[in-house]
Amino acid sequence: MPKLKKPLKLTTSLVTLRSIEEEDIPVLYPLIYGKNAEWKKWDAPYYPLEPHTMDSYRSHEYARKRRLAPDEPDSRLLIEVDGIIIGTVSYYWEHKPSLWLEVGIGIYNPAYWNGGYGSEALKLWIGYLFQTLPLARVGLTTWSRNERMMRVGEKLGMKIEGRMRKVRIYQGEYYDSIRMGVLREEWHQQV
Repeated sequence: MPKLKKPLKLTTSLVTLRSIEEEDIPVLYPLIYGKNAEWKKWDAPYYPLEPHTMDSYRSHEYARKRRLAPDEPDSRLLIEVDGIIIGTVSYYWEHKPSLWLEVGIGIYNPAYWNGGYGSEALKLWIGYLFQTLPLARVGLTTWSRNERMMRVGEKLGMKIEGRMRKVRIYQGEYYDSIRMGVLREEWHQQV
């Protein structure tokens, strides 16, 4: 896996966010792609999880890092709690020329759900992105069944900016797609 100019590490008293290294792949792979991937029931289950072997996942991570521009921060970091990998945070460009960026988070181990780890990790991540990139807004897209994710967004000062009604079908039921966002000035007022 290519090394970034400087591996990134962000820390609070609760979580650490850090760059993914080669030795993390054998730990991450079963968390994400294991047979009992409970997290996927909440993270856009209407999109199938890309099938990967450990080698293809390694190649996927390698390619992701190579696509980053020299001045661009790493687009995906590990979430660790007491040295244990529990998930990842990420960002992607919805429209890079207008700096429209969306964030994501996955806590792969259900034992770490509802403990404040996701909120803390996402708060650290969004703060870092506002500090590092000239963004006017950071967005988050989820779906109406994932009420925990909507509460995390609200807790971090995000507002519902759009609701596309009945556009996601999961287990035969319709759900809404939810777009949330926070503006730079709103973020700085609350921090």
